[in-house]
Amino acid sequence: MSAIEVAVREQAALGEGPTWDTARQRLIWVDILGSRVHTYDPASGRRTVMVTEQHVGAAKPRAGGGLVVNLRDGVALYGPEGQDFRWLHREVVPGRRGNDAAVAPDGTLWAGTMRYDEAAGGGTLSRFSADGTAEAVLDDVAVSNGTGWSPDGRLMYYVDSPTRRIDVFDVGEDQLPVNRRTLATVEDGFPDGLTVDADGCVWVALWDGGAVRRYTPSGELDRVVELPVRRPTACAFGGADLTDLYITTACTGLEAPHPMSGSVLVLPGAGKGLPQPAFAG
Repeated sequence: MSAIEVAVREQAALGEGPTWDTARQRLIWVDILGSRVHTYDPASGRRTVMVTEQHVGAAKPRAGGGLVVNLRDGVALYGPEGQDFRWLHREVVPGRRGNDAAVAPDGTLWAGTMRYDEAAGGGTLSRFSADGTAEAVLDDVAVSNGTGWSPDGRLMYYVDSPTRRIDVFDVGEDQLPVNRRTLATVEDGFPDGLTVDADGCVWVALWDGGAVRRYTPSGELDRVVELPVRRPTACAFGGADLTDLYITTACTGLEAPHPMSGSVLVLPGAGKGLPQPAFAG
């Protein structure tokens, strides 16, 4: 395994949500507090930045081109060139914003929310269909974060960061999660964004933990990637062969952030990821 490198040097206040866009062979990530959606093509080095009118918790590719974004006041859509903005589902709740999101194997978007004050019970996790139909999945969380599925789609992993747990659910016939239990508990830091690799192992970034950890499907910790930054936020596999682990980071709240804080880091040859589905809408 190679050493940690800087993929995108940036000073993002709250870099989050790296996602590999398979169709366009690029990385998508956001700066939540900077209200920006970034893209990065590692082959050419090309970068783009799109400014949103609200804090943006996540951005994911759409099957027909463009992006679906989890904004402060709901879920919205952009066209392929950042045009044709429209709300898919708008729900204004004072003091609350969108946070991390993920696309399920069936193409639905699972979008989380949280209160700015991170109050317990103030956040949610909801499922959004292509037509904008919204269905509450969890309605009593604090900071809705990492969500992912096992390679066979039978398990769903989820993080409500203040609990310090990575939870696992069985996926029912209606594709909704049931039988919640704890996969692993984190004591040094808070679990944040996660990704699942081709072996079914869960990689999770540790906010205030300065590391990314890999857990087996049985909950055994089998790898720790130490980082030079205190606040990694999420991770995702990318690159042409899905073997490079991209890690977003934050510098918000740090009196003396490391020079790499706010940048996107990459660990070449970290493992083997899974192709991520695009949102069906």
